[in-house]
Amino acid sequence: MEIREALAFGKAHYDRRTAMGLSVAQVAERADMSEDEVECIEEGGTAPMVPLLRRLAAALDADVRLTAADVHFEAHAA
Repeated sequence: MEIREALAFGKAHYDRRTAMGLSVAQVAERADMSEDEVECIEEGGTAPMVPLLRRLAAALDADVRLTAADVHFEAHAA
């Protein structure tokens, strides 16, 4: 279960980052993280913890939706 959550988290992060046209370096700067940390997330190596989800949601100008089955970053409503 934890591996599946980490992989879903990484995919959701990657999908939102690329939809915004941001590089790993840009997200790392916005989230005050290293590029290695961002890459680790996108590779499924990081569990989706609430403080981290909030930090990345802010960096991605998004709301985060966490369900029992998945993680999604959604653009802020206009």
